[in-house]
Amino acid sequence: MDFNVFKNKIVQFKTIELGGLEAQFKLAPKMRLKFDADKIIANNPRKAAVLALFYPNRKNETCFLLTQRASYKGAHSAQISFPGGKLDKTDRDLENTALRETFEEVGVAEASIEIIRELTDVYIPPSNFLATPFLGFTNERPNFILNYEVEQTIEVLLRDLLNETNISSVNMNTSYMDNIEVPCFKLEDYIVWGATAMMLSEIKELLK
Repeated sequence: MDFNVFKNKIVQFKTIELGGLEAQFKLAPKMRLKFDADKIIANNPRKAAVLALFYPNRKNETCFLLTQRASYKGAHSAQISFPGGKLDKTDRDLENTALRETFEEVGVAEASIEIIRELTDVYIPPSNFLATPFLGFTNERPNFILNYEVEQTIEVLLRDLLNETNISSVNMNTSYMDNIEVPCFKLEDYIVWGATAMMLSEIKELLK
């Protein structure tokens, strides 16, 4: 999608009804389906926020940013995700959390980002986070500056997200589960699954 077309649709994106859990659960691992609202509340999850950042590439094609997290001793080591992190006591709100974390992780200044809207919260059982995604854009391709939390940036064309053939499933072993089949997106030769895939599923429904 041409970036000018994307920008012309932003007013529409702001008002379309979100797909919510129905859209997210199309790409949810089976273990996630066990957690209803009451169980999530009972777990008293920590709050977090992430940013789905859209921008034009050098051909003016609409892209969005994913990151591969650095390897560490934790549940989400080396996984593909949006920039983001936990709510800090100094943050004004969760939108500020998403913008602050994006600047800290990949160097994109808050002043250059326009937030389009807040999306549906996603519960992440392994780390007990309730993550709020935000949809935003910049008018130019950012010059990414990575911190120690990020191994690399991944630039994905919006048209690849909207392409139904990029939805699949894979058998995985992780730090907290073995030999499990999970739905996923296959984007830029990367497997995107779990909470990030759930968020992308709602974004895909919104933008298509």
